Amino acid sequence: MLRASFRGTFTNQRLVSLRKASSLSAARERQAPIDVHPEVEDALATGKPVVALESTIITHGMPYPTSLEMAQSVERIVRSTGSIPATIAVIGGRIKIGLHPAELERLADQRSNPTAVKLSRRDIAAAIALKKDGGTTSCSTLVFAALAGIKVFATGGLGGVHRGGENTMDVSADLHELTRCPVGLVSAGVKSVLDIRRTLEYLETLGVPVVSYAETYDFPAFYSGRSGLESPWRVNDPRTAAHILHTHWQLGMSNGALFAVPIPAEYEAVGLTIQEAVEQAVRESEEQNISSLGKAVTPWLLNRVGELTQGKSLASNIALVENTALVGGQIAAEYAKLAGGGHDQDQCYPVKGIQGKQNELHSASDIASSGTTDDIKGRPPPNASLIVVGCAAIDITSQPLADSDLGHQSTSPGKVSISLGGVGRNIAEAAHRVLSSYSNEFSAATLLVSLVGDDSFGRLLSEETRMLGMRTDGLIPVHGGRSSVCSLLLERSGGLRAGVADMDLVRNMDGHMAREFILAHKPKLLAVDGNLSPDALKVVVSECLRNGVDGFFEPTSVVKSASILPAISGNLDKLECPPIAFASPNLLELAHVYQQAQLLNLTSHDRWWQVLDGLGLGSKFRTDLNLLSRRDASNHDTSRGNLAFLVDKGIAQMAINLLPFFRHLVIKCGEMGVIVVMRFTGDDAAESSWSTESTNHHRRYVVSHSSTSGDIVVLQHFPAMQLPSDALVNTTGAGDSLVGALLAALVQSPKAFHSAISLERTIGLAQHAALLSLQSPLAVSPLLSSLHGHRSH
Repeated sequence: MLRASFRGTFTNQRLVSLRKASSLSAARERQAPIDVHPEVEDALATGKPVVALESTIITHGMPYPTSLEMAQSVERIVRSTGSIPATIAVIGGRIKIGLHPAELERLADQRSNPTAVKLSRRDIAAAIALKKDGGTTSCSTLVFAALAGIKVFATGGLGGVHRGGENTMDVSADLHELTRCPVGLVSAGVKSVLDIRRTLEYLETLGVPVVSYAETYDFPAFYSGRSGLESPWRVNDPRTAAHILHTHWQLGMSNGALFAVPIPAEYEAVGLTIQEAVEQAVRESEEQNISSLGKAVTPWLLNRVGELTQGKSLASNIALVENTALVGGQIAAEYAKLAGGGHDQDQCYPVKGIQGKQNELHSASDIASSGTTDDIKGRPPPNASLIVVGCAAIDITSQPLADSDLGHQSTSPGKVSISLGGVGRNIAEAAHRVLSSYSNEFSAATLLVSLVGDDSFGRLLSEETRMLGMRTDGLIPVHGGRSSVCSLLLERSGGLRAGVADMDLVRNMDGHMAREFILAHKPKLLAVDGNLSPDALKVVVSECLRNGVDGFFEPTSVVKSASILPAISGNLDKLECPPIAFASPNLLELAHVYQQAQLLNLTSHDRWWQVLDGLGLGSKFRTDLNLLSRRDASNHDTSRGNLAFLVDKGIAQMAINLLPFFRHLVIKCGEMGVIVVMRFTGDDAAESSWSTESTNHHRRYVVSHSSTSGDIVVLQHFPAMQLPSDALVNTTGAGDSLVGALLAALVQSPKAFHSAISLERTIGLAQHAALLSLQSPLAVSPLLSSLHGHRSH
């Protein structure tokens, strides 16, 4: 097995590796039923601080709705420290690392969900197999936090040795779990109904560090700041506590640590009264033989204490949980600084290849028979609704600490980052994430078709794609080939100083290989990026047209944007409709495609004249366009000027002149927003709601209806969404995320462009995707996985 360690930093961020070779990756490889909340996934991938939170306190520790309010409050407190909360639970037999609001409420409302169980380590597999809901105890929360690589876990009280445990052997599994999970557990000591002295002795035997987080060595007694016992160690600031955990990691130690935080001082006085109730509840439990209830003993005791104190213990319980969440969040934030976002070594798993000659390419049928096709529940994945053909690459970025450090023939200190890239790959990931946010049914709907070398970069691409939950049966190994890599050297300011791009592998891709995937899957939509050669694009476009598959072209760059024109030229005479259904150029790419179309005489073709004449655009359209051009480009920022560039720079004219080749154009204009230019013909024109629409400058669209051909032309501007000035992190994949989200929307609703309302919703979704990726150090933000659900509320 080949191991590769990729260490680096995202630009202007901390040192971070692409993804930790953690137990979570291995579990996902084995198709374990684990769902990581997108926000938590993003934090783990980028080195942000995360705090694990248990859920037994929600399901069994407090009455509803107090349980829900407490859970929401604790998550807010963790966020106030700059950390991300990850409440852990099991829902419907799936492990959840981070919960959505509806999932929190589902667990908290015991009246509607009375069958939720209390889960320790011994219960995990059975609960999953039986599709149960369950609240995780400290023990099982430690298991899943360690699995995900979360270093801090905040809870109310730790389990321990029960009173009389020297005879009954009743010892909580929480204690043993601290010996095998490298996680810092922050609590108000151990639960007050337990034998604190014997618990501390047992932790000493197990070798678990016990640290009072206080001004003194006093070990807290849950409802009281003092138990009469002392901890062997004491700290009183989050950085020192984080340093203890980080030292464990540096030394490769597998145990955790207990940080005991006393209850806030204002609850100290009532703590004495509560402790008296605790003693009474313990006596009653012994008299009534409650110890025979097993894991229900502690909930019974805590509930009885609540009854005896008339709710005072509940208020104290909430206060101590909120306090440990605050301290836990602070420790996690400091740990992230000490770790510098760094993770353990990445691990690349070998990708099953196909034996053959060096540089030999293989067909889709070869790939399927070789075993590289992903299996879902033992079966081959279903046909893809969306195929993306293009570049999958590794991006390596180097940046010196100072420009003067760049010496001749010498290495320089600085930061190096590595990430997944390639336009086609970015688009496919964005589409996969957005489609998955609609429903799990779409988790296999997106298929990326690309070539990868049989080198370590190729194995990294394939394994990391699989770890994202994406299909890999379209990643075709090329024996002897070099995977696509782009290596950039940045100046200290972030500007590009030099770079090397090795993209020959995808450039040499045979279009007939993509053709086999089209025939095998019959997708609704196929997207292709401009990295493919003109010859390959000819084959792909022709096959799409023969099979009635809508094609989407992403130009990729100015130089590559015209590579689609030979494919258009070869098919211009064959059909009444444009050869390409959708294209997404930016302003420079639009101008280049138009200029090259003129040079290739495509704008002199009979078909071009026929379409332009049929549009019937006259003086009214020009007047409407001039009026639209006077509108401000932004609804919020007048400094961006107006839309005069539509007319002054010929943007509208060029787009309309390209409508014989592209049915719909989505033009990316950066901070000026998005312009959509569309042409509807025949039945599409008659059935579209645009047939009853007229120009509406308030909603920023111009509509023209041809009296001769019946064609409809629509030009609409969508202002850019607001991005806080200090929120911009990375521009690498914003455009690709927009295109991916757009493709996902079109797969969901192929006629999304056919009405003003659905078009606005679709472009809004795509712009929101781009906005999220602008704020992420990754090319595609993991938050796209919850994009549809977020926008639906």
